[in-house]
Amino acid sequence: YWGFEGNGFIPHTKLEEKVKEASVDGKLACAKAHLLAEKEGFSLKEIGEMANRHKIKIVTCELGCF
Repeated sequence: YWGFEGNGFIPHTKLEEKVKEASVDGKLACAKAHLLAEKEGFSLKEIGEMANRHKIKIVTCELGCF
């Protein structure tokens, strides 16, 4: 399991699936990561860690960090 959803854990596969679906050619736009977090209830940290785990780069960072 990975992360929290309400008062329970989010299955690793759900977070993994959502991050992979949102990415294109191994890249995930920062804005998409924010929308995914808001829509699905994941934290940005969880999304970033899952992206790192699957070698998915965060691009077009709204803060200019990536």
